[in-house]
Amino acid sequence: MNMILKRIWIALALGIPLCLAVQGQVRLPKLVSDGMILQRDSVDTIWGWAAKGERISVQFMDSTYTTVADDEGRWATALTPHTAGGPYEMRITASNEIVLHNIMFGDVWVCSGQSNMELPMRRVRPIYRSEIASSTNKYIRQFYVPQKYDFNRPEEDVQSGAWVAADPKTVLNFSAVAYFYAKELYDKYKVPIGLINTSLGGSPAESWMSEGALKRFPAHYKEAQRFKDSSLIRQIEASDKKRISAWYDRSSEEDLGLQKSHVPWSSPDIDDSNWSTIQVPGYWANTSLGPVNGVVWFRREFNVPSAFVGKPAKLILGRIVDADSAFINGTFVGTVSYQYPPRRYDVPGGLLKEGENTVVVRVISNIGRGGFVPDKQYEIATQSDTIDLKGAWRFRLGDTMEPLASQTFIRWKPLGLYNAMIAPLLNFRIKGAIWYQGESNADRPIEYRTLFPAMIEDWRQHWHEGDFPFLFVQLPNFMEAKAEPSESNWALLREAQLKTLSLPNTAMAVTIDIGEWNDIHPLDKQDVGKRLALAAEHLAYGDKSIVYSGPMFESMKVEGNKAILTFTHVGGGLEAKGGAVRSFAIAGADRKFVWANARIENNEVVVWSADVPKPVAVRYAWADNPVGANLYNKEGLPASPFRTDEWDAKQ
Repeated sequence: MNMILKRIWIALALGIPLCLAVQGQVRLPKLVSDGMILQRDSVDTIWGWAAKGERISVQFMDSTYTTVADDEGRWATALTPHTAGGPYEMRITASNEIVLHNIMFGDVWVCSGQSNMELPMRRVRPIYRSEIASSTNKYIRQFYVPQKYDFNRPEEDVQSGAWVAADPKTVLNFSAVAYFYAKELYDKYKVPIGLINTSLGGSPAESWMSEGALKRFPAHYKEAQRFKDSSLIRQIEASDKKRISAWYDRSSEEDLGLQKSHVPWSSPDIDDSNWSTIQVPGYWANTSLGPVNGVVWFRREFNVPSAFVGKPAKLILGRIVDADSAFINGTFVGTVSYQYPPRRYDVPGGLLKEGENTVVVRVISNIGRGGFVPDKQYEIATQSDTIDLKGAWRFRLGDTMEPLASQTFIRWKPLGLYNAMIAPLLNFRIKGAIWYQGESNADRPIEYRTLFPAMIEDWRQHWHEGDFPFLFVQLPNFMEAKAEPSESNWALLREAQLKTLSLPNTAMAVTIDIGEWNDIHPLDKQDVGKRLALAAEHLAYGDKSIVYSGPMFESMKVEGNKAILTFTHVGGGLEAKGGAVRSFAIAGADRKFVWANARIENNEVVVWSADVPKPVAVRYAWADNPVGANLYNKEGLPASPFRTDEWDAKQ
């Protein structure tokens, strides 16, 4: 038995991890693997681990690079820059040999942020079926970074991962924003595009910052130190699990609709004549039931024509707050455990019958208003027909519960994601980064003015690539519109993002026109990707002639009762989509904003109101969900929301 096999056998017998038992074997980080895209025209680093003092040889194209592992077993070597192209093979040799295949040179983009960056093509499939069907492209590849946190040290490698090329099956797991971004760039430049998808839903900016950067923010730094205690994490997780499990157990045990003493309320055979009526979509807080939390059951009969019988269908239930289980004719067809995903449940062929059918939905509300989110689809659908389910439903309370406090999202705490999901990437050369985040910091928008730029500077410092292009998405319109001008944390957060453009080599995609008032995850990810790509074309690819941004406020002067505003990035000229310019408000020295008249004159916007004879300040699209914001340039890019004052609500 040779020595290597003997060491492997001993390791397996003793239960020792193989990488520790066979320390002489060279190994590579997950990023350095088959199918990787290396940054073109850059001094790329190939690195890994081996035995102390072990000599490593990297054969690539016509060159051989040699290095020696240091006292910690780490090694690295730098490749000569190469132009875009491939595929190539790489051979790494030490006491063992690794051969990597299908390597390309192109442009590598880090894609990070929270759920709107994480959101995969699978979630937007209903509106992008043709784009998914035509997605096969071996030159667009994603590396998905596993979601993990670590508060104690920057990790050297990710747990798993592989470079995956786009096709109709694999693209479903790609970040939708990142895929559409990559497609725009590839279609224009025909250069391979590598996407490193390192994102996590709900994550605030501070979770993506290094320990050193957090020292500027004492509260976040203190929180990071607190969670270095693994016993504290175990205690919190155990406490949360016990509390939440007990809540759900009791909600099931005490739910009248699940009692063994009678037919379950999911059955189509129960008598619901004494149930109350509600209009779906809608919230039961607006009914006689009031704002209770707990379990509420909903039922509706619907008529099925013969054309539906025998065909598979979808039960589409928009969005439901918070969790639901759905039944057709007493048969369970699907469940979702939290409020954000769209409900699209498969209805097997043969389940629907001609004539009267029954749909039942058991809804659990944890906290706040429970029910069916308005302005969404509620229907039974086949490939060719639909049955509308909106309208009158019957409902009955199953059980009243006290509001359930949220779990402690430890993975969102400061530092954790940087250590586990950014630090392992830092040796990999990149073209730049795209970022979609801010929703989870919207309750602290003033802090974001310094926090977000500090995060960008932190990444640039640790990547050692200078001021690489950093492109980000400004928050879209969201939540219910308000009738009068008012303060808005989301507007303040957008302003903080706008101010971040003072950092060099940054650009912002404005999305104030493509959000959804009732969904924090708007489906239009293609336009987001396109607008980010325009910014990249200008900033990262040097196309200085391209109009890559919508109008940005530049200055204001007052003439009589009118405020005259000038803008940068007017492109071919300012224009108002759909009629008169809207969403402007104006105020005098009393700081009371009223809706204003506005018109475009000579690529300036003139704003006035009869109620404000001496204007002092103007705001545009200053709201969570600004109504009618329609200022664009002729290239079709929307103006960023802005204000001319600095009257923060807290001041």
